[in-house]
Amino acid sequence: MNPVQETSTTGPARTASAVAARAESLTKVYGRGEARVVALDAVDVAFPRGAFTAIMGPSGSGKSTLMHCMAGLDAATSGRAWIGDVELSGLGDARLTALRRDSVGFVFQSFNLLPTLTAAENITLPLDLAGRRVEQEWLDTVIDAVGLQGRLSHRPSELSGGQQQRVACARALAGRPEIVFADEPTGNLDSRSGADVLRFLRSSVREMGQTVVMVTHDPVAASYADEVLFLADGRVVDSLAAPSADGVLERMKALDPRGGA
Repeated sequence: MNPVQETSTTGPARTASAVAARAESLTKVYGRGEARVVALDAVDVAFPRGAFTAIMGPSGSGKSTLMHCMAGLDAATSGRAWIGDVELSGLGDARLTALRRDSVGFVFQSFNLLPTLTAAENITLPLDLAGRRVEQEWLDTVIDAVGLQGRLSHRPSELSGGQQQRVACARALAGRPEIVFADEPTGNLDSRSGADVLRFLRSSVREMGQTVVMVTHDPVAASYADEVLFLADGRVVDSLAAPSADGVLERMKALDPRGGA
């Protein structure tokens, strides 16, 4: 069964652009000579605002590299990338750091929570570090959606893996970012906890107007997205709208007959 795919037009007001992030001819090369590897090969891509996009591909296809370059975590070798209307290549280190802090939310496979802080303190940490005021009404909405009201005073060691990842998701949304990048967010979770996290990401798009881009190897996880982009050899080679798990698996098999993701 494919999850509900409708996309809300409600949610926090942003810019007039229908695109939250985009790239033109984005290229990333590692090494030189015989050790030269082209991880991204002149990629053109756009992530619609208020949509959930999954990125899939065989191992080494460039999917994580694409996310890292578009999120400003890694510098591209050539080409251009934007978050909203801001071009990343034109920013110095300080402005790039500020852009990531203020406009981008991150969810990683390893949760990345501080063990000495409570769940509530982890959720608001980026805002506290930036000296930004917490919008309590919005924060209450996010905490209610993530379903951890009774666990906010607990430290990460007192939470299950699924609960920790939901804290990480709430942290990513707390500042109302332009876009949330999620890198294998269910990779360390059992199927039930993973489904909880995916439903939360889905609802953040449908009910809060959030934009989410998720790298995953799991066809079931990808089926929660509005669209799946498929990479191979550093290029976008296919896409699938309103995906089902079976449909994603068939596309992946065509890209990698060995079954790798």
